[in-house]
Amino acid sequence: RIAGVSAITRAFATNPLKLLTPRARGPAVWAFLASFGGGYVAGDQTRFDVRMDPETRCYIGTQASTKIYRNPRGQPCGHQTRAQVGEGGLLVFAPDSVQPFADATYDQLQQFHLAPGAGLVLIDWLSSGRGECGEQWAFRRFHSRNEIWLTSAPAHPVIVDSLLLDGTAAQDGLRRQLGRYQCLALLLLTGPPLAESAARLLEIVGHRPISRHATLIASASPVSGGALLRVAGAGVEAVRHELHHHLSFLPTLLGGDPWSRNGGASPQHNP
Repeated sequence: RIAGVSAITRAFATNPLKLLTPRARGPAVWAFLASFGGGYVAGDQTRFDVRMDPETRCYIGTQASTKIYRNPRGQPCGHQTRAQVGEGGLLVFAPDSVQPFADATYDQLQQFHLAPGAGLVLIDWLSSGRGECGEQWAFRRFHSRNEIWLTSAPAHPVIVDSLLLDGTAAQDGLRRQLGRYQCLALLLLTGPPLAESAARLLEIVGHRPISRHATLIASASPVSGGALLRVAGAGVEAVRHELHHHLSFLPTLLGGDPWSRNGGASPQHNP
């Protein structure tokens, strides 16, 4: 935090990752991850580290969906994120969806270490693949693990969430098991800066009627310091709209709407 605003003091990236910082200084720093090939090829292993000082704010997104390309030989791709958020800071980690192609294998580990008073907005989601090519849920394996740690001594995990989709172990195939749903998403709000927004999310989803043949279903649960939302939808855009609907408060905290800057749909404010 420099002269009362958040500012990037150091940024560095190497192939295959690129780091774009269209707003390096302001109420919140904005950064976008990208890759030279638009995604991961067989054997790619990347790591992304973030360190935020106290009372800073940062939005991290991607330019587009992260593609996991075909991998007939089964060489795994992987990515690790490790973020440290200082006291009173706010990190919004909201990449676009992961899009695994047929035969792809992908493992992801994301760890967020929050100091007292820090807040985190986390989006973690994936699509079924290249639907226009008939590749719905045709990948070999997708594994994503999210860990939220509190750094107050002793440091300890307060939220651990893991999703494993194994196409080789599914007897009838992932496509049959997941039916009409083509996109799965997780949204986490945790920490004191997001307490009111988390409570509102739980109330909205808790009062929503359930339809047996709905093209989009959502479930919200209270977790340590916040709320966890899970969404399954028949299309990526419907899920995107649902996520952004619950994040309509973010432009106020970030000094603007980052989705409008990278071409995404702008959140609609709750009535």
